[in-house]
Amino acid sequence: MIPTKAILRPARIGLALLLLAACAEKPSEKPAPLLTLAPVEFSKLSGWNGDDQSLALPALLRSCARLEKQPADKPVGPDGMAGTVADWLGPCQSAKSLPAGDAEAARRFFEGAFQPFVVADRDEPQGLFTGYYEPELAGSKTPDATHSVPLYRRPDDLILVNLGDFRADLKGDSIAGRVIEGTLKPYYTYQEIDEGALKSKDLELVWVADPIDAFFLHIQGSGLIRFADGSVMQVGYAAKNGQPFVAIGKTLLDQGELQKGQVTTQSIKEWLRSHPDRAASIMYMNRSYIFYREIKGDGPIGAQGVALTAGRSLAVDTKLMPLGAPIWLDTTWPADTPEADQPLQRLVVAQDTGGAIKGAVRGDIFFGSGEQALDYAGRMKQPGRYYLLLLRAVAARRAATS
Repeated sequence: MIPTKAILRPARIGLALLLLAACAEKPSEKPAPLLTLAPVEFSKLSGWNGDDQSLALPALLRSCARLEKQPADKPVGPDGMAGTVADWLGPCQSAKSLPAGDAEAARRFFEGAFQPFVVADRDEPQGLFTGYYEPELAGSKTPDATHSVPLYRRPDDLILVNLGDFRADLKGDSIAGRVIEGTLKPYYTYQEIDEGALKSKDLELVWVADPIDAFFLHIQGSGLIRFADGSVMQVGYAAKNGQPFVAIGKTLLDQGELQKGQVTTQSIKEWLRSHPDRAASIMYMNRSYIFYREIKGDGPIGAQGVALTAGRSLAVDTKLMPLGAPIWLDTTWPADTPEADQPLQRLVVAQDTGGAIKGAVRGDIFFGSGEQALDYAGRMKQPGRYYLLLLRAVAARRAATS
């Protein structure tokens, strides 16, 4: 089901945090990303006529519904690069009137309403594309011998600070902590929380069976909890403890436990399960911890505040790219899958972000939920490029002022 043009549904921060950091070079002296845009014709988008663009419409309509609730003069994207909400109202109304499942009508709509721009970082259009998914865990609403790992709600003493409220140059950055004797101190680490720092505070949302699956849920930020009676609870990100994320894939690589080029979600899980005496100490090297809330209705919810669409939602660097905008993705399927290295070219919508999604040409594809989605997301680490679709009215203003 994953390889087809129609896919499923969502998750949050992404395996990029685990996999990209695991295989990254040491910090280099690279200049800060500088996004550049160059207009191209739709005929230049490799694979454009082979996609069914109607499959991206549900994602676009969710973004439109979000935009329509905002002030008309609100900028869309950093520095209003995708215009204002007012620019989107007409095209969004047109998108609503398109017949469902009509690929030709959808293609005509996008070609008429949007102008593609190749995105580059200082004129380099090649970037990295990873994947994420929504895990499914066995759980219980009460603790028992099998389900003993709690997922916690956001604690009342957790203080989140938006640093941009204090200094303009820190816009987008934040810290978290708790107040001790009038001073903001770091919040409890993953290890401290796992070892009981929040026990008896009545913060348990649900209990799950497997500490390793729970750890990976903290990386994803959202998931499905399936109970013994067949019912399902969807849990999503509520807050984080503000402690630094440490990629344990890189830790295992540095220790010689895994080999370069073989670091995947699957290989990390396998190592943890085969080393029960060391698994906890390795996982505790990651200090970051996610708090959860129950999500009612469609989910999981991305950074734009809308439910994600499997195979059609993309996480981007929101400091550089606009949420809600369509993007033409041109990369390849990951290794060790039936479609390995074949073109993965499709229309997606920027609807999420993540801690490891940094750079002008950087994307994290949401592959859906369950084990099959994990198989693709866990292996996805492919080079590629993408094209930002800007409304033609916005593109015309850019051209007039350039």
